[in-house]
Amino acid sequence: MILMDELLGIVEGFREDMVRVMCDLIGFRAVGPDSGGEGELDKAEYLMTLLEGFEVERYDAKDERAKGGVRPNIVARVEGESERTVWIVSHMDVVPEGDPSLWKHPPFEAVVEDGKIYGRGAEDNNQAIVSSLFAGKAILKYGKPKLSFGLAFVSDEETGSRYGIQHLLKRNVFKEGDLIVVPDAGNERGDEIEIAEKSILWLRFKVHGIQSHASTPKLNACRRAMEFLLELDRILHERFDAENELFNPPYSTFEPTKREKNVDNVNTIPGLDVSYMDCRILPEYDVDEVLRVVDEVKAEFERRDGKPIEVEVVQRMSSPPTPENSEVVLRLKKAIKIARGVDARVVGIGGNTCASFFRRKGFHTAVWATFVGNAHKPNEYCLIDNLVNDAKVFAILPYL
Repeated sequence: MILMDELLGIVEGFREDMVRVMCDLIGFRAVGPDSGGEGELDKAEYLMTLLEGFEVERYDAKDERAKGGVRPNIVARVEGESERTVWIVSHMDVVPEGDPSLWKHPPFEAVVEDGKIYGRGAEDNNQAIVSSLFAGKAILKYGKPKLSFGLAFVSDEETGSRYGIQHLLKRNVFKEGDLIVVPDAGNERGDEIEIAEKSILWLRFKVHGIQSHASTPKLNACRRAMEFLLELDRILHERFDAENELFNPPYSTFEPTKREKNVDNVNTIPGLDVSYMDCRILPEYDVDEVLRVVDEVKAEFERRDGKPIEVEVVQRMSSPPTPENSEVVLRLKKAIKIARGVDARVVGIGGNTCASFFRRKGFHTAVWATFVGNAHKPNEYCLIDNLVNDAKVFAILPYL
């Protein structure tokens, strides 16, 4: 324990440097091309200047839309007694700032105030970049760990990870037996380790009717779509009604959400209605079975009305859960207890992180960080104490 106290003291000694680097990172508007930005290249090149002492490689993915024509991915390691590696995987891209008038300060100019660092990307995911980077620096200073320690700073997490984690997995960067930690979800106490994610299924429905004058209605696509969505909502909740207390809420959700514009004027019956549904499905269920139920309801409405309903899968993502007693979870629980004095528990989430890509490839992966929970919001900030304390947890992991 005395040795651990020394390591934690080294991390604490980096506090001012961590704040400085966080402020520098916020200055980079690393928004991906899918969201109207130039990408992560400038931010990556800055991070490369901070990796003295690490074994460093770049795995750039080609993307002509981005600055420099690439989406960069940085892999940095500290060699341990074992070739097995504990990886901390964080992402360089951030979401756009949204309405600037909602910000107290310019979103890409860091402000330090009352123990907080304000700026777009502060919590999502610059906090993880900085805490894992300085955990590595502390390990370099402290001495060779039992397991090797790896950092992966990746692109494109916010818009699908095609140029980030998926690119690295294709390049076989991560090896059998490696342990993966993704600091991209968490709570304020730092006592939740995410081991499972609900399957995501986004559906687009094109419901056809007969366009006509509102005074002489035929088959109103708007009404037909509402009836279809309500019936589908009812049946999906009825068929897939299991509960799993690992998640909050503990059941599958099927939510009608976006609706596209139909007609321009009030007195025309629309002949086409386009709507969407966001489904978050417990891992106990097969997504194909959900789609079969959707097809059953669709077919019944087509028989009744004699007009088609087109169904398009907009997004589909599922992954197996990480076992509660897996090595990465047990190590993380122990590290959190040593560094924070907190007994962590396992949870599932309805959102989606890049951990799903690892789990689908057979890597046991834990998602953990200490987050206030203001990602993507105006006036995003991270707590400096969270920045430092998360670094302490990461630094301990390869020595356990």
